[in-house]
Amino acid sequence: MNPLAVLGGLGRAVLSMLANFGKVGIFALDAISHIFRPPYYPREFAVALMNVGWLSLPVVGLTAIFTGGALALQIYAGGARFNAEAVVPQIVAIGMVRELGPVLVGLMIAARVTSSIAAEIATMKVTEQIDALVTLSTHPMKYLTAPRVLAALITVPLLVGIGDVIGIAGGYVVATQNLGFNAATYLQNTVNFLETKDIVSSLVKGAAFGLIAAIMGCYYGMNSGRGAQGVGRATKSSVESAAIMILAANFILTGVFFSV
Repeated sequence: MNPLAVLGGLGRAVLSMLANFGKVGIFALDAISHIFRPPYYPREFAVALMNVGWLSLPVVGLTAIFTGGALALQIYAGGARFNAEAVVPQIVAIGMVRELGPVLVGLMIAARVTSSIAAEIATMKVTEQIDALVTLSTHPMKYLTAPRVLAALITVPLLVGIGDVIGIAGGYVVATQNLGFNAATYLQNTVNFLETKDIVSSLVKGAAFGLIAAIMGCYYGMNSGRGAQGVGRATKSSVESAAIMILAANFILTGVFFSV
């Protein structure tokens, strides 16, 4: 195999990746800028709030409560090896608030909301509804993207906060009903252990993950190919990209908040 051909292929792949990052970055800046510029579409914003926030509550709640319960069981079983079973409330609280709550909510939003946004906008592109908006002097970025991005930016941190509480509650139920913990002591240990920085980091992560999820859905929807295959590829790519970027953003934000 020709080494130059290998290097050339690697170089093209890197340049393509950088070009895609640049396109997504420009799209994100454009979408955010349209949030602050009139005209505004309150009806589209209200619909996006309902779809992103309220309708995501069931999956977020179920994911959080089972995760919190399983986390309590795992920590108790692991702590029993070192006679450290008493740390269950503290570790459940910090694990849910710092990491598992924001990440799992972000991934659920990527699976549910990002895919929905990408499929909806891609279908509108295929059926030439976006062209019709342009014909009617309506900017697609302002009408389709800005309301969804703003709705995700507002609602996902709220979902993360709710998920944190439900996850801690799941751990509390398992610990007090199955593992023999005192209810009052468990709650007191949870409250005493959490710090303001933990809660702030959780909400900031939620806002970042919501922004990523909405932008990825809108970007791939707007840039989808024609036909049913184009819609399918856009939906799949949007979820994959959103999930990877959420995990990468989680690593970066964790380093920012908790680096020694």
